[in-house]
Amino acid sequence: MTVFIDIVSTTQVKDAEGFSSSVDTVLARVRAYKEDRHGTSKWANMAAFTSATALFRFRKLPTLEVTPSLYIICAGDRYRILSVEDVRGRGMYWEIMADKVEPR
Repeated sequence: MTVFIDIVSTTQVKDAEGFSSSVDTVLARVRAYKEDRHGTSKWANMAAFTSATALFRFRKLPTLEVTPSLYIICAGDRYRILSVEDVRGRGMYWEIMADKVEPR
């Protein structure tokens, strides 16, 4: 499935009264391949990522360093990045394992 995703960073900002709130800053908007967790042999082989609920794969951006401190927003859902891997070590694509963040 090909979808558009936003890669965002979240920062805490205090207002004039001293209350803090989180603010999302969109770092990039890209088209990505998304695969949800399901019972295939590929997901069974990735047993180390038991909390991962989605896999994202997209073209590497030279101006952006994707780290586990960032989040992905896809179709209104928010995903916490668990791991970032360079696909086949060629520097062309990133493969990201992510966990869907449920609202409280």
